[in-house]
Amino acid sequence: MAAPPRRVTQRDIARLAGVSQATVSLVLNNRTDAEVRIAPETRDRVLRVIAETGYAADPVARRLASRFNRIIGVFTYEPAFPSGSRDFFHPFLLGIEEYAERVGCDLLLFTSAPVVDGRRRVFHQDNRLRLADGCILLGREIDGAELHRLNRDGYPYVAVGRRDDAGGPVPYVGADYATAVARLVELALRRGHRRLTYVGMGMTAESSEDRRRGFFAAAMIAESARQGSATAGEADTCLDHLLTDGATVAFVEDFATAVALESAARRRGLAVPGDLSIVTLGDPTSPVPTDIAFTGFRIPREEMGRQSVEVLTGVIDGSAAGLQQRLLPCELVEGDTLGTPDPAVDRR
Repeated sequence: MAAPPRRVTQRDIARLAGVSQATVSLVLNNRTDAEVRIAPETRDRVLRVIAETGYAADPVARRLASRFNRIIGVFTYEPAFPSGSRDFFHPFLLGIEEYAERVGCDLLLFTSAPVVDGRRRVFHQDNRLRLADGCILLGREIDGAELHRLNRDGYPYVAVGRRDDAGGPVPYVGADYATAVARLVELALRRGHRRLTYVGMGMTAESSEDRRRGFFAAAMIAESARQGSATAGEADTCLDHLLTDGATVAFVEDFATAVALESAARRRGLAVPGDLSIVTLGDPTSPVPTDIAFTGFRIPREEMGRQSVEVLTGVIDGSAAGLQQRLLPCELVEGDTLGTPDPAVDRR
């Protein structure tokens, strides 16, 4: 099936008409006052391209144009550009940029926030939040006190990821981790696994809590459902615990730890998934070289970025109906690391 045609944007109109995007915006908004002078032939050329391409202005952009600066801020609690994190943040930023262009907004990346006690802070002496109409917040852990202050000040914002620690409701666009993990547990149970272990990161962020909740809700009928925590550097110790507990499948929150665990098993002559199945619970947060196709799920990061802008524009212009909290489904990945346990092996 052929992919649907890409939506024509103001940037496309500007390129085809040989003018700036600002000129296209002025023509679309029918600005003819004394402060804005557009030559009749230029206006006609823009209108002709609009007619030829079938361009239709987004109604959200129209509302924003009439009331606001059309500048959306983006704040990341972790650096967005170093090589260690770019693979994780990049799809979010792609989605944010795509929808911002669609509604005719500019993006302002707040980079001046200092690091205090090892963490970045939105609020500091020279914060420039008010330069933007609203802000999108990105980060594995977002400070609850800052969310509370944003709520108190009435500043429009949207968090990427579910948040519940602001002392009040938080608008967010997140991933439905609980359902995704539960589906993987159910898949493992159908394949005969009865001794399951959740290998977490020892974090209290909502994304981690949601994964654990999904795991234990679905694993209630298992013979054994345990929880531990480990990092990639602790893979051998983690493997010792799994073997001692007789676990047949490990649900690993951190992708790098899953890769290290598979390597540790292979060094000991164990086969994955023959001797131990390993399931990953999300995308790598940093580049991890591996040729293994892990069973797990993908986080809809690009779509989360798009919808975060959509929600924020609704909060800014008042068109959003009530509190906006969205959880998007994750895509399950079949992979090669979830097999069936060997019934001849006594793992207890």
